[in-house]
Formats: sequence, structure tokens, C-alpha cells
Amino acid sequence: MKACAEQGTAMPSSKLRSVAVASVAVLGLLGARSARAEDMPGIGRHAIRIGNTAPYSGPASAYEAIARSDAAFFQMINDKGGINGRKIEFSSVDDGYDPARTEDETKKLVESGRVALVFNSVGTPTNLAVQPYLNDHGVPQLFIASGADRWADPNQHPWTMGWQPSYRIEAQTYAKYIEQTQPGAKIAILYQDDDFGRDYLAGVRDVLGADFDKRVVSAAYAVTDPTIVPQAQTLQASGASVLITAATPKFATQMIRRVYDLGWHPIHFVTNVSISVATVIEPAGKEAASGILSAAFMKDASDPAWKTDPGMMAYKAFLKKYVPEARARDNFYEYGYGASMTLLQVLKQCGSDLSRENIMRQAANLHDLDIPILLPGIKVDTSRADFHPISEMRLARWNGQSWQVLGQANAHNGP
Repeated sequence: MKACAEQGTAMPSSKLRSVAVASVAVLGLLGARSARAEDMPGIGRHAIRIGNTAPYSGPASAYEAIARSDAAFFQMINDKGGINGRKIEFSSVDDGYDPARTEDETKKLVESGRVALVFNSVGTPTNLAVQPYLNDHGVPQLFIASGADRWADPNQHPWTMGWQPSYRIEAQTYAKYIEQTQPGAKIAILYQDDDFGRDYLAGVRDVLGADFDKRVVSAAYAVTDPTIVPQAQTLQASGASVLITAATPKFATQMIRRVYDLGWHPIHFVTNVSISVATVIEPAGKEAASGILSAAFMKDASDPAWKTDPGMMAYKAFLKKYVPEARARDNFYEYGYGASMTLLQVLKQCGSDLSRENIMRQAANLHDLDIPILLPGIKVDTSRADFHPISEMRLARWNGQSWQVLGQANAHNGP
């Protein structure tokens, strides 16, 4: 399935040719040189071809909003004349959150679709499945829609970069807050049984050290599980007074509701990837979610505090025109908008050299970039040694109506 976020807007229909993509040297060896046609796959005289995979179906289908927002953003840019004299052809395909499908569809995008790069593809296990292929073939895997810590390893994977703060850093933020406010508390963790969930265990262990095994009880679920009811009951029975839910929206919604129905009252942290008001909080019940904590890096579109904020006003105007069916309370659209703004800056910096090498070089050359949907003081910064574009988060609490930011930004101090 090919998708474009704006309903009624068809994806480009020109026939795509297959291409054998040559392996390219690591980023540290990329030298400045003039761009030649053979160095610029996916770049035509009038087009830049960009690929994406997203779960339009399956257990993580709530995240399809990210790709729909990406497509709508690029349509907006095309309506303004494109970038570097070229229009953006954005091909987004459904992978059902199935790594095997992601691998197959990504290879098609690169070898038949002849894309210049893969952008903002959704999911930890899905991106993990294609990371070796894209790095072996020198294809930028940019601004992945996942916070796995492994996306920031330029020595081993110089063609891969995430966008949001890493899950491990996020988990460290929670653990430090727990140590400050509930020292010695027993902690229960619900986690997805893959690299996404295990990053949260690692982040908590970073802070607790030798006390981790004494104080933490955990329960895993698989994305194919129908429910997390057994895990919730096990964690409640442990006597833990703190709960961390490291789950995708479907299961986070279930956990919030189940904790409420059980009459369990732990201090409850929910991963940032599952704090959408429209797709998690409202389905779980605003009352059931009351008091939940998370870590935020984007402004909450449902918070009246941002009603007259210029950045949020521009974002809502974009939604109204290009994604009229979207709900502003669904922050996955906001996520796609912010990531797309970041890629736009990268392409601007590339100028006329849109080779894959230079695209990656410029992605690693972002300095104090202001993305207006990010919380004040949080900027995008990268370098050839630091592939964490966003490395700050702020604790936030659901007050029954919106996410209220607490305290100041937590600087990147992860391992």
C-alpha cells in the first residue's frame, strides 16, 4: 500500500526503475567533493525521491499518523515550489509493524523505487531489521520514528540517525526522579519484549546499579499478545509503589485502564511514545489517566498554554489545510511535522549537492536548530560524533485536561 497523508492527494505515479546500490564508505571517511549524477540516486532534475515504511495496519497502527503528517508536510513544501528547485516525491508503504515486511518493502523502495534516502520510518524492531541493509548500501536512514539508543552509533552505523531523545535517556530521567522523590521504592516495569522495551530496563539499571535486581520487578508482553491483563495483575501483586509502562499505544491504553480498574495507585510513568491524548489518554479515560507522569520534548497541542504560541498556531494551520481529518490532540501528527521540518533543513543545507554522502553529512551538521513545536529551550543539535538530534526532555504530568510540564530540561547524560 502506498500512502499520502493528505486525503485525495495521489502519490507520484511515474514508473520507477530498479537500481543496484553500491556500498559507500563510512561517514568519517566522507570527503567533500563535487556532486556527480552517479553519486545522486533518487535525485532527478525536478524531484527528490524519499521512502518511508509505517504501520498503516497491525498492532501499532496508531503511528500511521506520523507518516501521514510527513506526506502532508512535503505536499505543503511542494505547493511552495519544492526544495532546491525540486519537488519531493514521498513514497510511504505499509509494513504492518512486521520486521519481515519492513525489510521487503524497504528493499523495494531502494532497488525499484530508487529513493535517495529512507526517512522517519516507524518502529524499533522494524528499523532494526533494515539497519544492516541500509548501512551496507550507503542509504541514509534518517530521523527514525523510534527512540532506541542504538540509532546514535556513528562508528558502527554511520548511515542511521534517530530524531527523538533515546528511550534509555528517558528511562534514566524517570529513575532519577524516583530516587529523588521515592528513594528505595519498589519499581514495576511493563515492557515490550524487544529492543524498544529493553532500553527502558537498561536506563533504569543505569541509575539503580546494583540495586536494580533487588528493587525492580518486570513483566514483558509481545506485540502479538491480545491483552496485558496477566502482566498487570502480576505487577500489582509484587507490591510495587512505582510503575513504568514502556508500551506502544494499544498496550499503554490497556495498562492505564487496567491499573485504574484494579484500584492500584502506583506512581505511574508512561513512555513518551504513548502520551497522545487522542489515541491513548482519551480511549483509556481521562480520569483513569489522571496524575500519570511522562517525559516530554514537544509542546502539547491540547494545552491552553500554547494557544497563542506562533509555532503551535502555524502547526494547527498546517493541519487544518493539509490534514483536515487529523485531530490536533493526536501528537503523532505533530511528531511527523517536527521531524519533517528537520529534514527540510538538512536538504536546504545540501544545496545543489544532494548525493547520499552529503545528505548524511548535513544531517550530522545541525546546530542549535529551532523546531517551533519543541518545548522552549530544546533545540536540534548534531555532529559527526553525536547522532542524538534531540537530547533533552522535561517531566510532565497529565492533569486531567493536558500535559503539564514540570521543572527544567534534563540534559543528555546517557551512557
